[in-house]
Amino acid sequence: MGRKQTGSRGTPALAALTAAQVPFTERPYTHEEGAPSYGLEAAAALGVDPVRVFKTLMTSVDGALACAVVPVDGSLDLKALAAVLGGRKAALADPAVAERRTGYVLGGISPIGQRQRSPVVVDVSVLDHATVLVSGGRRGLDIELAPTDLLAVTGARLAAIAGP
Repeated sequence: MGRKQTGSRGTPALAALTAAQVPFTERPYTHEEGAPSYGLEAAAALGVDPVRVFKTLMTSVDGALACAVVPVDGSLDLKALAAVLGGRKAALADPAVAERRTGYVLGGISPIGQRQRSPVVVDVSVLDHATVLVSGGRRGLDIELAPTDLLAVTGARLAAIAGP
């Protein structure tokens, strides 16, 4: 898998992957306003099993922002995330704070190329797949890449943080 240009406008996530020489494929799709789940919308539009599509959730762990990456067909175990990061309490970050911190809009927040880096934790299930998809930095664009490349480019910790 090499970089496959599809003509979409660049994002910081694409720039970061290109600069790091990480092989990836852009996977654009038509985003429909009002979709109840950005991640499940992407999986359906791209014809990909939802277990291979991962969502990026910005969280607050004891007041410090952190990034959690879990499959779109499940949820985030906030207690497990807090434990991994040595905290006591985790909650989803305020959407406006998440957008300011990352430089991305909700539904397009990528764990890659964020404006300000935060600790990243990726669910262990990522290793169950040869490639996975994460947001490419805008609604309607996912990036397909190897799980090991996702971990390397984000400096992520690997842990069991997905809920049912």
